[in-house]
Amino acid sequence: MPNFEGPLDLLLHLVQTHSLDILDLPIAFVTEKYVEYLGMMQKLNLDVAAEYLVMAATLVHIKSKQLLPKPPVEADDEEEEEGDPREALIRRLLEYQKYKNAAEALAARGLAGRDVFTRGSKTPVAEGEPPLAPVSLFKLLDAFKGLAERVAGTLSLEVDAERITIQERMTQILDVLEVRKRLRFEELFEGASTTYELVVTFLAILEMGKMRLLHIYQAEPTSPIHIERQEGVPVPSFDDVDPLETAGNSGQEGQPGSSAGPEEPDAGSEEPEEAEEPAADEDFES
Repeated sequence: MPNFEGPLDLLLHLVQTHSLDILDLPIAFVTEKYVEYLGMMQKLNLDVAAEYLVMAATLVHIKSKQLLPKPPVEADDEEEEEGDPREALIRRLLEYQKYKNAAEALAARGLAGRDVFTRGSKTPVAEGEPPLAPVSLFKLLDAFKGLAERVAGTLSLEVDAERITIQERMTQILDVLEVRKRLRFEELFEGASTTYELVVTFLAILEMGKMRLLHIYQAEPTSPIHIERQEGVPVPSFDDVDPLETAGNSGQEGQPGSSAGPEEPDAGSEEPEEAEEPAADEDFES
């Protein structure tokens, strides 16, 4: 799974996904979708880095400034009229997009150097299926949200006393991939009868991606997401995987699911309360 680059990356993802005009950003719509993403991360017990919350507050602030009526300007008032409250954010987003495009162009040069051959050399014939591109966390969240909405009416409201753990689900996924080799993202959720099982499966996929046990790819932005076993990576003992730490460490530093590391307890502090399990039957139709 690739690195995720913070709240501007999420904003750019929203702009591209919904085909928005970056120079005329619809703040109300973007704020709604941005907060929706943060809410989904919290439902999945994914830690949300502070910078994401700061951006959410910035969006709400800009939205409120747009809603407030402008004070009347006196004829002899020499002060300049306040500009568009979106201006600073749009400037940051354009700058981020410029550097991201430059980084992708530099990465493409490396691929071109690998794939271009001098005259006289024999060009190897590509075999098998086309190469797949890595999938970002935001696209995984989109895929999970869409799947949860499609099956919401078929899920049972009964609570199973013996719930499957994240470690058990990780083992099951590896067993399936030993036989099938490659699966579509949706296939791993087949047979899930409760929202809890959907969430546990999704967290197991994130944890295994973090452990580099899985390739999570897709050929094109609109094509199905595929998952396959990463060759050559030994399988660690899943007994050492904390099912609650899975949610807190499923991303990279400064990204959704990032963790700054354990804090030293204060002297005389009480024992921390046991954290809650992933939400069992919450509605993901936000």
